[in-house]
Amino acid sequence: MNTKPISRRQFLKKSAQVTLGLLGTAGASGIYSHWVEPYWLEIKHIDITLPLLPPTFDRFRIVHFSDLHLGVYSRSEALTELVQQIQHVNPDLICFTGDLLDHSAEYISDAIALFSQLRAPFGQYAVLGNHDAFGTRKAVTKGLAKSGFHVLHNEHVVLKKEAEELYLAGVDDPWVGKADINQALLHIPDEACTILLAHEPDFADEYRELPIDLQLSGHSHGGQVRLPLVGALYTPPHGSKYSNGLYQLPNSRLQVYTTRGIGVTRMPIRFNCRPELTVITLRTNY
Repeated sequence: MNTKPISRRQFLKKSAQVTLGLLGTAGASGIYSHWVEPYWLEIKHIDITLPLLPPTFDRFRIVHFSDLHLGVYSRSEALTELVQQIQHVNPDLICFTGDLLDHSAEYISDAIALFSQLRAPFGQYAVLGNHDAFGTRKAVTKGLAKSGFHVLHNEHVVLKKEAEELYLAGVDDPWVGKADINQALLHIPDEACTILLAHEPDFADEYRELPIDLQLSGHSHGGQVRLPLVGALYTPPHGSKYSNGLYQLPNSRLQVYTTRGIGVTRMPIRFNCRPELTVITLRTNY
């Protein structure tokens, strides 16, 4: 076995090669996470079984999306594919769960133009997120209404198909808004099938005893940066416990689905956490 020590020159050469390799990898990862993944939309299809779902709503298709954060990091011109994919899916219902803008109402006209292209036979519904409350509440509410979306402020609507009913409720942002879940559910029969739109997913723990079957949320962005074997490096308050995907709350009829959202905030990057357009097909137990 050759145990001859390497020379100083060889050591410096090898160290430089390793350093350049690491810098190259970091540089490539930086380019990918900034310029590629934030625009690489994933169309995620999922079936969700709701035991109380009326049989006529079996295979009812919902498009769920969230967190556009139009502003400094997310521009409307990058969202053409989103509109095309929603139209291609041909959903029965479209649900948006908040954070239309990042902080400024400057981009509200872009948002109106985008959302005005979206239509579904059972309607388009939305709730506000925490960023929508940062000085842009009125602009977002008016903008969504102008584009054909019904903003659910602590209220619900009844979706009717033949002689059966599905309830859709929405609360104002549970974190910084004026959420009133009891008002949103007022007069909904306990045995009815109810879907709730609520921006922050972790408030499901407060709703677990209520007659809600499925909560649709965003807010977490899935963490934006997720490392293998580690998971999300950071999730916002009220978006950590149910940060990504489908959850069944124990000893409750409530399920929560949290989408990774469309845009970015805080940092203009995504890694191992692509933007998500969710296509949910409701299924019965029958």
